Amino acid sequence: MPEGSRATQRGSLTSDQLSEETLRHVQALAEVARGRGQTLAQLAISWVLRDKRVTSALLGASSVTQLEENLAATAKTEFSAEEIAEIDRNAVDAGINIWAASSAG
Repeated sequence: MPEGSRATQRGSLTSDQLSEETLRHVQALAEVARGRGQTLAQLAISWVLRDKRVTSALLGASSVTQLEENLAATAKTEFSAEEIAEIDRNAVDAGINIWAASSAG
């Protein structure tokens, strides 16, 4: 995990959410992002904004640099069929949802 990232802070992610299998899926998603010339965070933002029905996305930024990186994601919201298949395989089909427990109740 990158030093200073939320994942390294207490109360963010638990060790069971960071299993080797989950990390392999996240690394595969990061590879999709690299292939698109994006960071993983930018890929996630682009993914949300790809749907024309989405009128807004709530984003957090703790610095001007993060805000600029987030805004850069808006320029690349088109995905190839291959990218969508790879994202589905490593996010949707893999069942990665770290918010499932908090969303259930």
